Amino acid sequence: MVSAKPRAPDTTTYSDHQVITPDPAPLRQALVPATPGDEDPIACAEKALIALSSDFGNWMIDDCERLDAARNEAKANGLTEKNRETLLHTSDDIKGNAATLGYAQAAPVADSLCRLLEHTPDMARISLELIDQHVDAIRAIVREHNRTDITGIATVLTVRLRQVTEAFLAQENRDRPEYLQAIASPPISSDFSELD
Repeated sequence: MVSAKPRAPDTTTYSDHQVITPDPAPLRQALVPATPGDEDPIACAEKALIALSSDFGNWMIDDCERLDAARNEAKANGLTEKNRETLLHTSDDIKGNAATLGYAQAAPVADSLCRLLEHTPDMARISLELIDQHVDAIRAIVREHNRTDITGIATVLTVRLRQVTEAFLAQENRDRPEYLQAIASPPISSDFSELD
């Protein structure tokens, strides 16, 4: 059977943006109805997730060890582009995976470290002590994630690190107000409401 050529997407133009609505027909054609006896795909995915969940802690610990090794490399040899990239990518992995792996409180600290590494114009000016504080906070939150008071502890750590990081970024980018405005973003956690 020859399928019909998909129609062009609908485009609605406004004064400052456009909304493009694609043709839904290609998606409908890709759907295959379930046959009796097929296992529910969502149930299959949930079973797979449960089977993998015993490895979640190990994955997060591995990320913390990579972050610690990159931090130690930076302390031993200075912050180079290579170990900055490792720190940035590993903290970004932690930020992205923390909630899924059961360590949600580590994500905001990892986000703060990402911002520090990504938005400081001169790497040589980044304090290794501030990197240490972020890495140690992430590792402590992961290590202590089963404590009943971990959310409160993580919030205090995160708020303080975020304040110091944002003040540092404001100082380092003071000659670039347009860049500073562009990187100003709300934190990824609502726990930062007191920073407003």
